[in-house]
Order: sequence, then structure tokens, then C-alpha cells
Amino acid sequence: MNRLANATSPYLQQHAGNPVDWWPWCAEAFAEARRRDVPVLISVGYAACHWCHVMAHESFENEAVGQLMNDDFVSIKVDREERPDVDAVYMTATQAMTGQGGWPMTVFATPDGTPFFCGTYFPRANFVRLLQSVATAWRDQREAVQRQGAAVVEAIGGAQAIGGPTAPLTAELLDAAAVQLGKEYDSTNGGFGGAPKFPPHMNLLFLLRHHQRTGDRSSLEMARHTCEAMARGGIYDQLAGGFARYSVDATWTVPHFEKMLYDNALLLRVYTHLWRLTGDQLAGRVARETVYFLRDSLAVEPGGFASALDADTEGVEGATYAWTPQQLIEAVGEDTGAWAADLYEVTPGGTFEHGTSVLRLARDIDDAAPEIRQRWAQVRDALLDARSRRSQPARDDKVVSSWNGLAITALSEFSQVASAIGDDGNGDAPAAAALARSLATEAGAFLAQTHLVDGRLRRVSRDGVVGEPAGVLEDYGCVAEAFCALHQLTGEGRWLELAGELLDVALARFATGSGAFYDTADDAEQLVTRPADPTDNATPSGLSSLTAALTAYSALTGEPRYREAAEAALATVAPIAARHARFTGYAATVGEALLSGPYEIAIVTDGSASDPLVLAAHRHAPPGAVVVAGAPDQPGVPLLRDRPLLEGRPTAYVCRGFVCDRPVTTTADLVAQLG
Repeated sequence: MNRLANATSPYLQQHAGNPVDWWPWCAEAFAEARRRDVPVLISVGYAACHWCHVMAHESFENEAVGQLMNDDFVSIKVDREERPDVDAVYMTATQAMTGQGGWPMTVFATPDGTPFFCGTYFPRANFVRLLQSVATAWRDQREAVQRQGAAVVEAIGGAQAIGGPTAPLTAELLDAAAVQLGKEYDSTNGGFGGAPKFPPHMNLLFLLRHHQRTGDRSSLEMARHTCEAMARGGIYDQLAGGFARYSVDATWTVPHFEKMLYDNALLLRVYTHLWRLTGDQLAGRVARETVYFLRDSLAVEPGGFASALDADTEGVEGATYAWTPQQLIEAVGEDTGAWAADLYEVTPGGTFEHGTSVLRLARDIDDAAPEIRQRWAQVRDALLDARSRRSQPARDDKVVSSWNGLAITALSEFSQVASAIGDDGNGDAPAAAALARSLATEAGAFLAQTHLVDGRLRRVSRDGVVGEPAGVLEDYGCVAEAFCALHQLTGEGRWLELAGELLDVALARFATGSGAFYDTADDAEQLVTRPADPTDNATPSGLSSLTAALTAYSALTGEPRYREAAEAALATVAPIAARHARFTGYAATVGEALLSGPYEIAIVTDGSASDPLVLAAHRHAPPGAVVVAGAPDQPGVPLLRDRPLLEGRPTAYVCRGFVCDRPVTTTADLVAQLG
């Protein structure tokens, strides 16, 4: 009996019709394995994963393979996005055994969950041989299998150990991290390393903050060049906006077509702040288009944002997005089709598969003459209309707490920056700012109403119904940071109160006692090890996301114990940052905020968000600064307490590290204090 039909996870539901007797992750599955005295097969993936679909079609939909799995194993299907704790434990085991990891992940374990053989994708023939070999080993070499499992658990327990060396995250260390990134930088194509190449969003955030704090031009250029290369590449959807998960090459040409909420949220922050710091028109356009992408492609009812768009369309990767020259002509006519093919680098030979090309932007369009931009906009609208009549990729519409937190923070910051920049003559910044504000507040309200249950966060929901999996550390960190951002965006005290409640739970339930944090709560389900990974990967680690929230909350409330907790946590990751800067980008981003202050900027005004002091604060805010605006002594806003208007005029109060400058009433004086 397949038990996945009523799962909250769309990924699990994709396997509900398999001939495999799948179980969801639950205690009953392991009890069944003990009753039958058979090993457990744990298959981990996610809905937008291309090779997960391939293995499903080849093996899990095959009757003979399903029979082998049913005869000799209890098979458990896990959505890694729904259960990141389970994924983290077994991914560590897979990497320890094979030297690499990825999805689909295939793990064989004892009935108590101890892994003894791990791998990733297996073609059907190999998978069949593996099933037969493992079943034989379990029957005939049980002791050897159990010894291997014990050795794996010991190894991954050591990898997750708490209590390693610590060091302050100093200016010298962050300078060294920027230098290290420069050594790994691809000066030709942008980004870091070779193929496959992932958007280095957290490293770019760090480099932008590092440049702003230090004036280092090379940090800014690495960020600017990478952003331009990605925005003009195939990894960016040139028609509808939104970034794909990664590029299969080093040149950003051909993407792996899945689009993840977390990538687009983090990249929205990057392009927003590049636009803010440089006025770069391309960065501003991409930021605006990403806001519209979030609304048009990922917003779900009754609230929040879906986790991903699939890489495949009806089993074919990229089928929705690729073009031939003839298809362009059919969409826009022969003359304009030839112009579009030249602009988007659609060639007769193709840059993708079967003579098709992924659209890239061959020339700078944002600074082109108005008539060129108008023609480009008309072509893009026509191509998007033609593409809309193709089959579209599926959407994984579960709402993930941490990823929605990242989106809310990004949208809040964009709304403030776009309002500060205003109409730059090349876009609709005011309208996009209003949209971003609306999206952020609605998503925040949904998380507060649906994902917060009895003071604790749940990891996911779908169709407005919250799931059972408990929130992990990254959920508490990202959502608390988002609530701090909403407090600044709206001036409403409830968001700050909610952020504090989440942070208090995190400090009480996830802390190790030595400054670090586990990824799961002390009262969460016990796995074979308790995961505690401080490094950033596709998303900020639980530790670095929590330090970001602690830092912002401390600045907004003036309560130093939260800052002290952030500093102690960053000290546990500082030795890693010194050696592996690419895997500590978000932690380094928070470190830049702490070194900068962070600045606490309070604007006492009549409540108008268009007050020149408010706009100047958002335009010129130092790295990680917090900005609040409102009436004197506005309830629920600690930074406005005991701060009156001077001579009846709007007044700015700037503090740094709990030390304050004199109040000022002109934008020139405020900008001077922020410089």
C-alpha cells in the first residue's frame, strides 16, 4: 500500500502512484522494518529535481523494480525541503561514504535508521543489482553491515561535533575572506569556480557590504561584473524574469531550469543593493523584474510563496524556454525575428539541445536609445505571449518558512530602496515599491497566522494547511529576520514582538551552550545524529541566518544580549571563514554589519514614508543598518522612544553600537553622519 496520496509535499504526491510501497518519514515505517527484519531504503529528493524525475521514471515506476523494493525493504520517501534535518544527516553520511552528495539521494539503513550504504542517482540496471546485493548482505553478512553502519554514524557524529576552535570575526578576517574570494573569482565570466556554476548570492551580499564599509573597489567590481554576467546570461529568464538554480557551464549560458524561491529572494537583495550603491540601470531592472516574477510565478493562495518551478516540462528539461530562429520568426515576423535572434543569441546551431538556444542578452539594452528599448519591450512581450501557449513547468506550491522569510526580507528592502530612488527615468520603481511592500506584508501575515503554532514554527504548509514537520534553526533565523524587516517597513510593533519571541525560542531550544547552535530543537525528533552545520550552502545556514536576526533585533531594541549571542555564534564559524570564504558568505555579511555598527537610524516624522530624511536614510544606509520612521514615542517602536521633533521639524537620530550622534534635521547632515 502506497501511503503518499495525502502527503502535504507535492514531491511525495508525485510518487503516490508508484508500484513501490512507499512510506513517508515516520516512526511507523521503522517499526515495520523491525517487524519484518529488513533494512530501510530512504530515498530523498525534491519536486523540481531533474534527476529525481529520471530515477523515478526508470526505477520507481517500474513494476519489477518496485517488487524488489517491496520484497526486501521498507521504502521511505523524503522531501528534503520539508525535512531538511533528515536530509542533512543522511547527506553527511553520503558525502562521508562517497566523497560527494546530491539528489536523488539513496540511503540503505538499519531499522533504527543507521545508514550503512549511501549513494545518489543509480541507473535502473545498477539500482537493481544494488538492491539484490544489499538484500543478500543483510541476510548473509548482517554483522559486517551493522559494523559499517556504526562506523558511518561515528564518522558523521565527528563531522557534526560541537565545540571546535573559535575566534572573533574581525576586520582582518573579513578582509582576508574578500581576498580569498578574489583568488577564486572568474574574471572572464564572473562568479566563482567553473562548471556547474551557481549564483553566489551570499558572497555577493558580503562583497557589497565589504565595499561599502572599506571602499574596496575590487569587491564592488566582482559583484557588479557577476551580476551583469548572470543578468545577461541564460540563467536569467530574459522574458519573465527570475533566475534558474544554476548554469551547467561556466559562462551562465545554459541553466538547469528549475527556479527556486530562495535563489530569487537572495538575488533580489543583491541586485537591489547594487542598484542602490551604483545606480546601475540593469541592476534596477532585474530587481524590479524579480519582484514581478515572485508575484506572477510563485505567489500562492491563501498566502506566501511557492518553493520552486520544475526543471522539466512534461519530462523534457527546458522545453518551455528554448527557441530556434524559426520559432522567433513565427512569433514576431521575419525582420523582427532576425533582430531578436541577434539580440538574444539564438543561432542555427543552438546553444542548448536539438538546435535550440536559451535566450541571452547579447548587448546592453538598459542604456540603449529609447526606440531600441521600446522595440525590445515589444519583442519580449510577443515572445512571452508565444511561450505562454507552450506547456509550462509544474510548480511545487508548498510554502517553506525559511525561504519565505528570505523573500519577505528582500521585498522589504527593495520597497525601501525603490522608494528612495524613485522614478529614475528607466522603469516603474514607485509601482514596484508598492507591490513589494504589499507582497512582503501579506506573506508575513500568512506566516504569523499559519506557520506559528503555539509559539513554535512549523516548516511547511500547502493550500493554507500547515504541515507537521517542526521548524529547524534556519526557519527561526530567516523568519525572525523577516519580521525585523517588516517592523522597519511598516513601523508596526507586532513584527518586532514576534521576532523576539522566535529568537527567544531559538536561544532556549537550539543553543549548544558554547556559542554554537544545533539545526534541530532539543525537543525535536531524535535522528541518528543531531545536525549542526554552520556553513552556508544553497541557503544561509541556520547559524548565520540566526545571527542576522539577532543582530537586527538587538539594534532595533537596544538589548545587548542578542548581539552578544550573535557575536558568540559567529566566533564559532570564523575559523571556517578564514579558510573557506565561499561557504560562509552570509556569516561574513552579518560580520560586516557588526563591524559597521550596525547603525541605528531613527527618523521622527509625521509618519510620511516619503519624508526626505527617510528616503536619504534608505539610500545611504551603511551595511546592515536598521531604519525606522514614525511619530515620537510610537508604540512598539523602541528606537522612537524619547526622541522628539526638533523645533517641530522631522529629525534624524543616528546611533552606532549604542552610541549616538547629535540629532539632525537636514538630509545633508544625515548623509554626512552615515558616510
